[in-house]
Amino acid sequence: MGGAGFDEEAAWAAIVAGYGQEPPDPPGARPFKPIEDLMLPEPPDADGAEGGETNPAKPLGSSVSFAPGLAAPGTGPRDFASREPSDDDFDADDEGHFVPPEPPPLPEADATAKFAWLGVIGGPVLLLLAVLLGWEMTWWLTTLGIGGFIGGVATLVARMNPGDEEDDDPGRGAVV
Repeated sequence: MGGAGFDEEAAWAAIVAGYGQEPPDPPGARPFKPIEDLMLPEPPDADGAEGGETNPAKPLGSSVSFAPGLAAPGTGPRDFASREPSDDDFDADDEGHFVPPEPPPLPEADATAKFAWLGVIGGPVLLLLAVLLGWEMTWWLTTLGIGGFIGGVATLVARMNPGDEEDDDPGRGAVV
């Protein structure tokens, strides 16, 4: 199904011959430095200037403004990535960070909820201890472990508060 002038065998031979070789860098591209040399300064050019190029290329998007009033990175006073905020950046009443209010205390659990959680957690723990310690699995131990878990889950589910949700109005949107 090859078109006119296409030699599939030659294309496969070129692929196999070039297997494992690094493709050449495009013209004008700077090679990547090994990770060990990333913190080292750039070697001087032939004319003695520090750095790789005398006229470095502009960063991507430097001629396009993506948001009104914002300059390209590294080109103006709005380059926040390269500097830490100072005291001059904040007003007198601005502390510069958000401190959330203290959360309300958790409601006290009643005795029924405490026993339900004891069954949910204690039932499997009791069965695990029986297996690990080699206790004989009697009917009362099995009933207490499995029944405590099932009874605890059923009690907690039955006591769940459905809240004030109304099925009549499912599309109220975000409630703040």
